[in-house]
Amino acid sequence: MKSWKDQYKPEVQKLITEVEQQIQPKLNEIDDQVTYNQQKVLNAFQKERVAEENLNGATGYGYNDMGRDALDQVYADVFKTEDALVRPQFVSGTHTISTAFFGMLRPNDKLLYLTGMPYDTIQEVIGITGEAGRGSLKDFQIDFDYVPLLADGKVDFEGMRSKLTPDVKVVAIQRSRGYDSRASFTVTEIEAMVKQVRKVAPDVTIFVDNCYGEFSETIEPTEVGVDVMVGSLIKNAGGGIAQTGGYVVGRRDLIEKIASRLTNVGSGKEEGATLENLRRMFQGFFMAPAVTGAAIKGAIFESAILEKCGLQVDPKWNDARTDLIQTINFGKPEPMIKFAKQIQKNSPIDSYVDPEPSVMAGYEDKVIMAAGTFVQGASIEFSADGPLRAPYTLYLQGGLTYAHVKVAIAKAVEATFLVDVRKPDMILDGQIFNW
Repeated sequence: MKSWKDQYKPEVQKLITEVEQQIQPKLNEIDDQVTYNQQKVLNAFQKERVAEENLNGATGYGYNDMGRDALDQVYADVFKTEDALVRPQFVSGTHTISTAFFGMLRPNDKLLYLTGMPYDTIQEVIGITGEAGRGSLKDFQIDFDYVPLLADGKVDFEGMRSKLTPDVKVVAIQRSRGYDSRASFTVTEIEAMVKQVRKVAPDVTIFVDNCYGEFSETIEPTEVGVDVMVGSLIKNAGGGIAQTGGYVVGRRDLIEKIASRLTNVGSGKEEGATLENLRRMFQGFFMAPAVTGAAIKGAIFESAILEKCGLQVDPKWNDARTDLIQTINFGKPEPMIKFAKQIQKNSPIDSYVDPEPSVMAGYEDKVIMAAGTFVQGASIEFSADGPLRAPYTLYLQGGLTYAHVKVAIAKAVEATFLVDVRKPDMILDGQIFNW
């Protein structure tokens, strides 16, 4: 029988085989996690009696959309919250976060980020970057502060106490690392944050940006005391099928405020046409545990094989995972760009495109982005991107199938790194780049 490895040089075939054997026990753990999460989602579909008629969306104002209401309830069941707002009108994760902030905060309130400075696009929403007068939180006299992380990337709870003043109305936690060097925060770590915040400010609203995190563990932040959580449907929760949208889950009173910001006061959740999106949103959420599991398996493979190539990786292949993101530090721009180009070349869509670092809205540095995806910008599909700034870190995420990730990474490794046949005990010489 032919093997998929036959197309590679013998040295690379040997490397792939070693990595597959090395990571198999970890992959078995992910399979168990996928099954647990799949059962949780199936239970919610059964409880809410999702039917064929729920898959057909509404038009116009979207009144009496039973499918939209059922989808909200499925999300609320899975994430164990009072209510949910799942809408195709959310254009991105950043838009969903922005809508939540404007729904929860009022003039003279303060937003406090507990997990350091948020990523670039959120900084514009807050108003600490970008042009004044464009409608940021700052333009509406909503203040902002953040607690710098400790040197080890952990939360500074001592520093938090001095910043958690009475005017702080929302404490925000960014689960994923974004374009930062620190590790993403596990749900257990988020639970510890919630407990520390509650000791100082029992009534403050605790918010989590859950982008990239859904179904990467068997519990979610809303199960450990978080009041509001948001995410994007073109990441984990959409299962690679939803073509647009976002979700907000949490306390009912807060969901209503956020819904009034998305639509208008008086309409709230009662309006908003779903058109032809509901079938994809339901099916995508049903498939999300399996697709997320495939992406995590791909990240484990990436981590193991690229560490063997001499690169600094985070997380390590056998570390606990809490999202899809795998970082690779290249140390200089040339190999980072070359590797990203190989990811694009081995994508199903636009494989012929040659990506170049360029200015992107919301980012301070030029960004190299490889994303040959079926849904534009879908981070649940396999992609690679990163800002061109030291230490020249490429962020790999997603993968609709584990097989695609393995093929794309193996080809990128072979094309980027120089095989050194003089060292039979070292498959690849990670110190020499072939550019």
